[in-house]
Amino acid sequence: MDCAEDDCEKEAAVELHVPWDENRRVCTAHARVWAQKDGVVPDPLPGHEDEWP
Repeated sequence: MDCAEDDCEKEAAVELHVPWDENRRVCTAHARVWAQKDGVVPDPLPGHEDEWP
């Protein structure tokens, strides 16, 4: 599955639980940015646990 962010072709590795929007699956680079926002909870997808600290 590809990253949900526009113009990103990387593989999704993290599911973001976004309280004000739908959950989204993104690559680790975009997950790092999103995880800094209040209320967003990152959860590594199965098989990608080693990619997310």
